[in-house]
Amino acid sequence: MNLARPAAILAAILCLAASSDPDERLTDSRQEARARALFQETRCLVCQGQSIDDSDADLAHDLRQIIRRQVAAGQTDGQVRAFLVSRYGDFVLFRPPLSIANALLWSSPFLVGVLGLALLAFRARRRAGSPALSPQERARIDVLRQDDEL
Repeated sequence: MNLARPAAILAAILCLAASSDPDERLTDSRQEARARALFQETRCLVCQGQSIDDSDADLAHDLRQIIRRQVAAGQTDGQVRAFLVSRYGDFVLFRPPLSIANALLWSSPFLVGVLGLALLAFRARRRAGSPALSPQERARIDVLRQDDEL
């Protein structure tokens, strides 16, 4: 008897049942769809790699409730995002708005790499441009080396 198929069906039913409490859902299906779309755009501040729609953290649950209340109150998606950003910062959004701070944050690894390459090129140029030792300087170094060996 193959138990894989019934086990998969049971797992799918349990996942659907655990996804959200039906009592928490909005009665208007369009508002619920908007709220769920916002859930996907909002980062769980506990998990950080998951959306609040995928997270089981208590804070994610609270954020889902806040978003649902604001959507039910007639707030636009932009107003809901603005509220979340004002309360938690740009990090709460998976796609934060472009700003000078974000541009510096995302470009800093590139800038550090360019600065490192420039420093290496500068040092290589300085070494290549240093003059060769004169015969008197070489003789002096040989004398100093012999004194150190004694």
